[in-house]
Amino acid sequence: MLAPKFWYPENNEKSFSSLALVPFGHIYSLLSKLRMSKAVKKQFDIPIICIGNLNAGGTGKTPTTISAAEFLKDRKYNVHIVSRGYGGNAMGPLSVNDKEHSANDVGDEALMLSAFAPTWVATKRSEGIQSAIKEGADIILLDDGFQDPSVYKDLSILTVNAKKGFGNNRCIPAGPLREKLSSGLERADVLISIGNETSQKTFKSIYKSYINIPLGIANLEVLNTGLSLENMKVLAFAGIAHPENFFDTLRAQGAEIVDYQALADHQKLSSIIMKRLIVGARAENAQLITTEKDYVRLPKEFRSEVMTLPVRIKLNETLGWEKIFKPILSCQGK
Repeated sequence: MLAPKFWYPENNEKSFSSLALVPFGHIYSLLSKLRMSKAVKKQFDIPIICIGNLNAGGTGKTPTTISAAEFLKDRKYNVHIVSRGYGGNAMGPLSVNDKEHSANDVGDEALMLSAFAPTWVATKRSEGIQSAIKEGADIILLDDGFQDPSVYKDLSILTVNAKKGFGNNRCIPAGPLREKLSSGLERADVLISIGNETSQKTFKSIYKSYINIPLGIANLEVLNTGLSLENMKVLAFAGIAHPENFFDTLRAQGAEIVDYQALADHQKLSSIIMKRLIVGARAENAQLITTEKDYVRLPKEFRSEVMTLPVRIKLNETLGWEKIFKPILSCQGK
């Protein structure tokens, strides 16, 4: 589903729908707090680094995980990624193979991440970690799992969309938060805010008093594929938490969007949907284009019709991966 508009109100406008759901948000928050307080955390002999969020989706967690994995690989660490494989059917623990598995099996995020580091899906994250260790992992990146109390984390990193912030600061279903902002930030070690300079300034002005942990600043950069989007007619589609971010990025690259389709987050791309999009693109003499995460959900017979817009995060040098990981890597001896 797409995030309800009242989760991210413009100009602090009041929403009756959100107010009506506040009691349920309190219940959700209390249940989360109770679940996390009673769990027994399993510890492992190698560092467990969690990259999670407080919002329900759309915070840049996946590109952050990719960036962290590439940094660690460059320094010769055998980093493995462990995910629950949201949207997939596999219970695991299962080592993701993009030649054998589809997004229906392991979820789109795990399938995408497997291109950058060995990736495991497991309903029970601790079992995925154990399997990764048996295969030689010396550092684990948990893709999500900040609210999973069953695993001890040596380092917890939160990501947030600078433009969206923490929405109306309310818990699901009244708002986008998976737990109270204060309790989440208290348990985290680092917060990474992702967005352009204008969004970062606004984010800091709103949340400065809330944040008492190191704040990393990052922006999304489009990879240079050698193909310019300047004046290219495109029909864009995206099934992510905030598809408008993708459309804005296309416009910033100079693309002419003749039409766009905002699909539900993780929505399955059926043959019916794809045939309709292809017909629409051909009628406008336009190129179909989507996100990397959507692309891995495409049925293979349609992939030749669709371009992707690959993006990566770039951390500000003030608090880059070297500084973020220093407490962990200094104990590893590499």
